[in-house]
Amino acid sequence: MDENIKKIIPFIKPYKFHVIWNVIYNILYALFSTLSFVALIPMMDVLFKNENKVLEEPIYTTIWDIGTYGKNYLYFQINTLSKNDGPQFALILVVSLVIITFLFKNLFNYLASNHLMHLKNGVLKDLRTTMYDKIIELPVSYYSEKRRGDIMARMLGDVNEVQNSFFSILELIVKEPMTIIFTIVTMFAISVKLTLFVFIFIPISGFIISKIGKSLKAKSERAQFEGGYLISIVEESLSGLKVVKSYNAEHNFKQKFNSSVTRLLNLSNSIGRKNNLASPFSEFMGIIVIAVLLWFGGNMVLVDKLANGKAVLEGAQFLVYMGLAYNILTPAKSISKASYSVKSGLAAAQRVFEVLEVENTITDKPNAINKETFDKNITIENINFRYEDDNILTNFSLEVPKGKTVALVGQSGSGKSTIANLLTRFYDVQEGSINIDGINLKDMTMNSLRQMIGLVTQDSILFNDTIKNNILIGKPNATDDEIIAALKVANAYEFVKDLPNGIETNIGDAGGKLSGGQKQRLSIARAVLKNPPIMILDEATSALDTESEKFVQVALENMMQNRTSIVIAHRLSTIQKADKIVVMQKGLIVEQGNHEELLAKNGMYSKLVLMQSFE
Repeated sequence: MDENIKKIIPFIKPYKFHVIWNVIYNILYALFSTLSFVALIPMMDVLFKNENKVLEEPIYTTIWDIGTYGKNYLYFQINTLSKNDGPQFALILVVSLVIITFLFKNLFNYLASNHLMHLKNGVLKDLRTTMYDKIIELPVSYYSEKRRGDIMARMLGDVNEVQNSFFSILELIVKEPMTIIFTIVTMFAISVKLTLFVFIFIPISGFIISKIGKSLKAKSERAQFEGGYLISIVEESLSGLKVVKSYNAEHNFKQKFNSSVTRLLNLSNSIGRKNNLASPFSEFMGIIVIAVLLWFGGNMVLVDKLANGKAVLEGAQFLVYMGLAYNILTPAKSISKASYSVKSGLAAAQRVFEVLEVENTITDKPNAINKETFDKNITIENINFRYEDDNILTNFSLEVPKGKTVALVGQSGSGKSTIANLLTRFYDVQEGSINIDGINLKDMTMNSLRQMIGLVTQDSILFNDTIKNNILIGKPNATDDEIIAALKVANAYEFVKDLPNGIETNIGDAGGKLSGGQKQRLSIARAVLKNPPIMILDEATSALDTESEKFVQVALENMMQNRTSIVIAHRLSTIQKADKIVVMQKGLIVEQGNHEELLAKNGMYSKLVLMQSFE
């Protein structure tokens, strides 16, 4: 069994009720599909006045003779009706029989499809939910190495492909094979000689179809990867549209997109050619067999005679036999198509499970502490951290006492923002430890850790929703009055109150309807509403104009009075009132002290102040 089939079985288990009934109804469909042809024999016998003369009602003996009993009982009823009421009433009986068998055939087909629909949609929902849970849980570091578009393609396109293609396997192993089996058994009952010819068709065509489909899975994988790359280009083009336009880079992006689309076109055409070949090839092979059957079976009807002078094969039986032989073609074509679909589904499933099986390196320990209060201090002890090969922070130590404000300054690449990433456990340190009240961050639950921290980043991250819902992320059960109070602290209510719908105003994709300063003030309001004991401000005022910064700075100072704050900033006004200023360079602390002490040293801090360039 393919590994991906084994992996998807747990998703099918909750819907085993639907699987069982789908199998049962498919078997019944296959049975009545065959019986619908068999029912034509007595009808044609009545029409051609060739019905068996069963004049006495048959007696039921054992289950093994149920076929013979049923046949004789039917012909007894036909003979009785013909004798008592006329042949037209016998014809009504056999026509009704044909209608009933076709009715049951289609009813069972509908019921099987209905259960398959519930199975496919249920598994699709569960796969999407599991995939999204995994995407949300994976650490930030995972996405620094992956294209977001590719993840989106796996989440949407590949999961859909699993639903659309993978479950063809139920038809591949139940519905169509059972139709073929019932049909062949009936064909053997009619004529053993003729049926042996059918077995020429099945292995030859099966062998050729398997040869054609061998490369399909590999090409499907490449096409799905290319689809992910295509979505990445679109996502990056939209998120960076201003840069694309301002640098006249439209042509470059169009070229990149067109190259990807062309590659996808060629792969899709190649896959499509093989898919399209399955059905006509199966039918052509079937017609060849039917042509041979027509010649050979025709001789049995017209030429070959039994000792009593009757034909070896009756005309009505031969016509039904030919219908049954053609009836094999439809499931044979379906099996060909389904086998190709399953290959595409398996390729998609592989890409889905690649994400689901990624190990989350940043998780809660089994007995992690649920820390609810912050009492004493944050200590960073001799940590080393690297994103790839070279250390960003080397042997770095720092203490942040409760209620104090510590500012981190330094040039770009000195490791300031990395401290924020480590404190929130977006990343884990390789050596050393970070502790809150003497407890290692790795020993407490991430939920309780992040509940104690409010984060305002340099890039104001907002969502395509109302102002109210964006701020409620900080405290989902907050009242409108609390939201407005937080907006006032962040100096944001002055512009929010003038909007058409106030806090119910939608701010567009990534807050695109607002200015940079307005977006940043909403981010600050979100952190204010959360009201955490520890605040991390990563360049929090960098997007504000001078006037707004003054108001927000006062608000932040008021907010930070009762909190432990770590401020990463490049503006003097933001950090000069900090209790401790830490000057960093290439992952090391080169100076620390308050504003006046560092100015008196006349070292790097003094130079940065003169340059006004805390980046």
